[in-house]
Amino acid sequence: MPPAMKALTLTHVRYQRGDPLGLFLAWVSLIPVFISLGGFVSHFLFRREIQGLCFTLGLLISQFLNELVKSSVQQSRPDTCALLEACDSHGWPSSHSQYMFFFATYLTLLSLWKKTGVGHWESRFLLVVLPWPFAVLTMYSRVYLGYHTVAQVFAGAALGLVLGAGWYWIVNTMLVEYFPAIEGSAIGRWLYIKDTSHIPNVLKFEYDNARAARKKVATD
Repeated sequence: MPPAMKALTLTHVRYQRGDPLGLFLAWVSLIPVFISLGGFVSHFLFRREIQGLCFTLGLLISQFLNELVKSSVQQSRPDTCALLEACDSHGWPSSHSQYMFFFATYLTLLSLWKKTGVGHWESRFLLVVLPWPFAVLTMYSRVYLGYHTVAQVFAGAALGLVLGAGWYWIVNTMLVEYFPAIEGSAIGRWLYIKDTSHIPNVLKFEYDNARAARKKVATD
């Protein structure tokens, strides 16, 4: 008898055919993938901020801990996992919920303490509010689609909140002292890794410096 096959479930999300809400929530449940591939990869390519790299590292640590807890607790997914071909993985806590609530917590704390480089309070308010509806929708989608129980998504959300707040405290009270050394290191200079969290309005700072550089080129 051949060995059982296991799917790589990065985007393997199922919903009931003909269910528009299910289709919408299936896309919602892929938000962590969009954030990882679209947000953090593009951030490294174009921004290379130490604060953003620490954010990414925190999410990776959070997901590693999620897998560790899942393998230790070994709580099964709901019975609907058979239809979804997801019974070969454990359900407590929900990694999607944990990811989104870690993301929302860390981004909220960054925005509240003015470490995002966004100067206007309206923009900071948007950054504080925006991630939470998506976090809650992701949590709801995992229950609606049958991948998790209510208890499993709430456990993931709670763990994400705690880890997000804890990692923010570690980065911005302990690791922040090493930001200048990282920025000035050989690899930091080679990859143009920088820290602008001390600049109140990065957009204005970059705009002013870009205009000044252009004027200097024009006059040379």
